[in-house]
Amino acid sequence: MEHIWAPWRLDYVVAEKPDNCILCEKRDASDCDEANYVLYRGDHSYILLNTFPYNSGHVMVVPYRHVSNLTELTADEAGELMQTARWCVEALQETLGAEGINIGMNIGQPAGAGIDDHIHLHIVPRWSGDTNYMTTVASTRVVPQSLEESAKQLRPVIRRLAEDS
Repeated sequence: MEHIWAPWRLDYVVAEKPDNCILCEKRDASDCDEANYVLYRGDHSYILLNTFPYNSGHVMVVPYRHVSNLTELTADEAGELMQTARWCVEALQETLGAEGINIGMNIGQPAGAGIDDHIHLHIVPRWSGDTNYMTTVASTRVVPQSLEESAKQLRPVIRRLAEDS
């Protein structure tokens, strides 16, 4: 069995977690979408950049409703979650030239959820050779694009895709 090491995530994992839900805070702060890297707001969910990204363009789709399990979503909420995920994939391929995409949801702390009481879908763009020796040798992850630049590229494309649907 091979192991995937992610030592750069340790700071996030061991950091003291706030009592409040950061995803609900971002949901409620619609006047701060640009500062919070919110890219799109739908009827049941919103899209934002992960501020602890595994790669440039790492986005999350978050249902507005604070639920801890996928089974708690209504059919409309689940449907929009997947529709917005489709727009994210298309936008990542169009703007960043993503060659592959990882999509995943960690439900519950034992499954690796950093925020285990408000589900969210991770969408991580991938490229051939996007990992290198820096991770292993220096415990450093190279994310070559700033959150601001990722947002600047992705926001208009996701909005266009939503309007065209």
